[in-house]
Amino acid sequence: MKKRLSLLLVALLSLSMVACSSKDATTEESTSTQAVETTEETAAAEEEAAFPLTVTDQVGREVTIEEEPQTLVSGYYISTSLLIALGQEDKLVGIEAKADSRPIYGLAAPELLELPSVGTAKEFDLEGCAALEPDLIILPAKLQDTIPALEELGFPVLAVNPEDQALLDEAITLLGDATGATEEAQALLDWNETALSDLATKLEGAKTPSVLLTSNSAFLAAAGGEMYQNSLIQQAGGTNVASELTGNDWGEISYEQVLAWNPDVIVLAGEADYTVDDVLSDSNLAGVTAVENGAVYAMPGDYEAWDSPVPSGVLGTLYLASVLHPDLYSTADFDTALTSFYETFYGFTPEA
Repeated sequence: MKKRLSLLLVALLSLSMVACSSKDATTEESTSTQAVETTEETAAAEEEAAFPLTVTDQVGREVTIEEEPQTLVSGYYISTSLLIALGQEDKLVGIEAKADSRPIYGLAAPELLELPSVGTAKEFDLEGCAALEPDLIILPAKLQDTIPALEELGFPVLAVNPEDQALLDEAITLLGDATGATEEAQALLDWNETALSDLATKLEGAKTPSVLLTSNSAFLAAAGGEMYQNSLIQQAGGTNVASELTGNDWGEISYEQVLAWNPDVIVLAGEADYTVDDVLSDSNLAGVTAVENGAVYAMPGDYEAWDSPVPSGVLGTLYLASVLHPDLYSTADFDTALTSFYETFYGFTPEA
């Protein structure tokens, strides 16, 4: 009898332990589920709490954006391209004029070509822009005089002015914050920083050939020291012979000035109205080192004008580095970077 009672007690104790174990497991599972749900709720709350948001645009204005914008207007090709890179193209309801002249739109977001135009920096369509009733408007600094009229109509407006690498990075952060695409903005900044850092390591200690970068409309117009192109040349391991020119627009020069500068390399801006052969055959340039050595190149323009402060401007630096220092940064290196950038941020594979 005692033996049976002992066995019964052992059995009951075993059942109790199993029940407790099952209860503990259920409790742990429930606690774990609650923790996951709490984390998700916290993340969602933090995302919602990002707005209202007050930012400072690139002409020094404080702008408050009440809610995450769902519709956008971009009156500037640089901000339009940047919004594509940040994954915001589906929010665009209007963009700058001449969109069909931007190859990147057709390759990365062809639907943009069907959007209404809000004009250009010279002829901005204020009424047309307002009629689209966007949640946020992005304009170039050149159009800042238009902003008060739009604000009176109740539209938040940001002005961007990416005139060098630092300002381009600032514009990326600004639009990332303003549109709720902070992670995408950081990914773009990280890619650029890594590419430029790796390039700087490869070029460390290399000689810096002198470079003349001329405009797309005329050979006798050069990029000065205050322009984005100046930082492009420097990052690529070169020296800008026209750095003495002031202002953020192409500076007029003369043949005599080109002869005096005597650049080692001449680079034509993307989509130039003249060709490399035009420069090489120009008798006024006889004796210039770049011409004598055939070191005249045209910046590729198949996708975007890489010599301008577009999000892909880093590719302009990398391309120029492959021209100035092919032994340190090869064409193959550039092709790899080209493919990586456009596949990552624009969703298509370029033809290397």
